[in-house]
Amino acid sequence: MGNAQRWKPLIAVFANPETRRAAAMLLLGETLEQSTAHLSPSKRSRVLGALRTSGLVTGDDVDPEVFRRVLEATATPRREGIDRFLEGKRIAQYPADLTTRAGLLAWVARDALAPDEVLTEPEINERLLPYAEDVAVLRRYLVDHELVERTPDGAEYALVAPGDSSTGMDAAWPRL
Repeated sequence: MGNAQRWKPLIAVFANPETRRAAAMLLLGETLEQSTAHLSPSKRSRVLGALRTSGLVTGDDVDPEVFRRVLEATATPRREGIDRFLEGKRIAQYPADLTTRAGLLAWVARDALAPDEVLTEPEINERLLPYAEDVAVLRRYLVDHELVERTPDGAEYALVAPGDSSTGMDAAWPRL
């Protein structure tokens, strides 16, 4: 069984009333013999098998380290960078730190828009919908961070070319 699945037999022990009772008694200090004495031979065999398969019992002793090992084996890697604020491609929350927010928005702008296209408001809204439910806020953030520019009437939008400042754009870039 792969490391990511090591939790299943351990949880199964606690899902079954017979194995749960035996496990509780073991964890409270009873011996393996004492914790299974109330069971018929066939049930005792099944309970002991489940306890050993789960890793809770090794030999005739409880192994309390099984919980630590299972947690370590199934730990989710810590997300870093802008991934901390995403659920898939969708923004779960905007970073409070403005530098991190700018990085997140730059990623959205590069991922959603092509450098040479001019979009209408409905078109840009459709492009931004996979990233946020409130596309108006996301669109405003992209404009405010000078990643997207818009015409004064707000009818058209375009990605700001890399290296462009707010004072001018490359001649090859569609000027709005």
